[in-house]
Amino acid sequence: MLTFNHSSDFTLLGIPGLEQYHIWISFPFCLIYLVAIVGNSILLYLIAVEHSLHAPMFFFLSMLAVTDLILSTTCVPQSLTIFWLGPQKISFPGCLAQLFFLHCSFVLDSAILMAMAFDRYVAICSPLRYTTILTPRTIIKIAGGISFQSFCIILPVVFLLTRLPFCRTRIIPHTYCEHIGVARLACADISINIWYGFCVPIMTVISDVILIAVSYSLILCAVFRLPSRDARHKALSMCGSHVCVILMFYTPAFFSILAHRFGHNVPLTFHILFANLYVVIPPALNPIVYGVKTKQIQDKVIVLFSTKPTE
Repeated sequence: MLTFNHSSDFTLLGIPGLEQYHIWISFPFCLIYLVAIVGNSILLYLIAVEHSLHAPMFFFLSMLAVTDLILSTTCVPQSLTIFWLGPQKISFPGCLAQLFFLHCSFVLDSAILMAMAFDRYVAICSPLRYTTILTPRTIIKIAGGISFQSFCIILPVVFLLTRLPFCRTRIIPHTYCEHIGVARLACADISINIWYGFCVPIMTVISDVILIAVSYSLILCAVFRLPSRDARHKALSMCGSHVCVILMFYTPAFFSILAHRFGHNVPLTFHILFANLYVVIPPALNPIVYGVKTKQIQDKVIVLFSTKPTE
């Protein structure tokens, strides 16, 4: 008889096949995680205290920084604990909470990038109407809407997992809990989990990608109609950092998702290692990219860390 007893803990093993290298793997992971924490914290501090950065683009950038902090902090400390201390137990509610924040952060990251593309579209294609279109009230509605959408998309995942009986092993060959990895431990049909977990978030992300592509198509059309070369260069430079972040987010994301769904010959070790890199590298690189490519942020960072002359 199948039971729905969820009182037993799960055990997270780490990266299978690389157990003897866990301690060495932990050092770059820890360093990159610290870069992500410090970089995003500095970004949030500058946007909060500098009045010149109180613009829609930087509001969305602060949302991206907070989401990146949630994404990396949900997974990396757990991974480091496994690397340093060996396999770790996690309760079923703790596992559900971890995978909820993991998947919700991923979907929200995508929605924020879409909102930022819309911001760039308005700034370049309708600069005179920018402040009247993207009012504080509109920005709050967009932020609330994409956050609520992400919550509603991922919440059913929790209920799909709580309905499953776990009567076999509770050992997860991973460093953190994720939806399909946990569902595959169940001794019941998980077809709904597989199709919902793959189709719904992917269709949501694909719709974001389509809207981003439409926004940038319109932006390019507007840019190439500008009369001077300097004006075209300035307009394109406004989008440079955003395009870099988009590529860093979507390229590995789609590769990982498709490899996980269709790459049956890809070793499990590669899947797990790549999944761990994905939750820490983009959050670490995003503030660096914006710091290097966005002059307003670059100037404020220089002022923040410059030594004030003594009088």
